[in-house]
Amino acid sequence: MKPCHSCQAVIDEYILDKQLEPLRDLTVDDFNLCADCVTIVTDACVECGGAVYVPRTESGTPDYCPACRADLIEQTGQDPGWNRTSVSR
Repeated sequence: MKPCHSCQAVIDEYILDKQLEPLRDLTVDDFNLCADCVTIVTDACVECGGAVYVPRTESGTPDYCPACRADLIEQTGQDPGWNRTSVSR
């Protein structure tokens, strides 16, 4: 079991997997944060309408879920970041 990068607690994989269910293609293996240090916001992704995750240390909600961000990187070869405002379209 890995420690959380934020609070150093041991990541409870069962709880985190349950919390990550709304996130497309994301598993506990992709995370370095425990369930207490991250919030899942459903229906927030501007591309797919899916869930996004927000570390509790952040105040803003990302526009892209991790899967859509990865898809955009694959399609364009550029990282759009988590927020749409950083992308010029």
